[in-house]
Amino acid sequence: ANIDPYFFGYFTAAITAENEVEVEEAFIQNTGSIPGTTLKFGRFFSAFGYQNEQHPHAWDFVDAPLVHQAFFGGNLAEDGLQARWIAPTPVFLEFGLEGGRGANFPGSEREKNGFNAGMAFAHIGGDVGISNSYRFGTSYRETRAAEREYDDVNSLGEETENVFSDVASKMWGIDFVWKWAPDGNPRDRHFKFQTEIFRRSEDGTLACTSDVASSPCVGGLALGDYQSRQAGGYLQGVWQFMPAWRVGARYDW
Repeated sequence: ANIDPYFFGYFTAAITAENEVEVEEAFIQNTGSIPGTTLKFGRFFSAFGYQNEQHPHAWDFVDAPLVHQAFFGGNLAEDGLQARWIAPTPVFLEFGLEGGRGANFPGSEREKNGFNAGMAFAHIGGDVGISNSYRFGTSYRETRAAEREYDDVNSLGEETENVFSDVASKMWGIDFVWKWAPDGNPRDRHFKFQTEIFRRSEDGTLACTSDVASSPCVGGLALGDYQSRQAGGYLQGVWQFMPAWRVGARYDW
C-alpha cells in the first residue's frame, strides 16, 4: 500500500514445502524524492538478472531454471538497501546498486556489522516499432561465506560433513528479454523469449568431518584451499496463441 506520496510498503509471506511460514519480501520503497531514482530498504528479491525478482507464481514454468536452483537455491533474497536510477535518455537506461547482509546462499551469516554482499547492475532497453520491445542487462555480485556447510559422500562411499570457510564468492550475469504482441496489446496473443547466463568463481578453504573411523576426515582434517568455477544458463520461449492458452519450452545447462 501507499504510505504517503513518496513511500510505498510491501509485504508478502509464503508457506514452504515444509509447512513453515516464510517472509519472502518486506520492504519500504521511496520513489519521486530524487528524479528518476527509486530507493528500497528491507527484505527484497535481488535484482541480479531478470527472473530472480519475480515471485514463483509469476514464472512461466513450474520451477526455476537449473542455474537459479544451483546458484541461488531458487530466489535470492537480500536484507539491505537497493538504489536504482533511470537516465533521462530516449532509450530505457537504468543503473543500480545493492548492499546487504548476504546471509543467504551462496553467502552465510557472519555475526558482524556491515555489508556482507554488494552488487551492481545495468539495464538498457526500448521499443522496436509498436509490437516489439527488448531489455538487455548485466549484473555483478560479491559476497562471503564464513562457514557454509553441506553433507556429501566421499570417494570411499562414506558420509561426510563439509565446511567451506572464508569463501569469497563472485558472480557475473547477463540477461536478455524480447517481447512481441500485435500492436503492443498482449491480451490475445504474445510471445516472450528470455535467456540468462551466469558465471561464479569461489575461493576459500575446505574442511570435512566423518564418523567413520577409517575416513581421512575424522577430526575435521582441513583439506586445503578450495576453488571452483561454475557457469550455466537457459533459453526459453513462451507463445500465447489465444486467450488463456500458452505453450513454452526451456533449455537448461
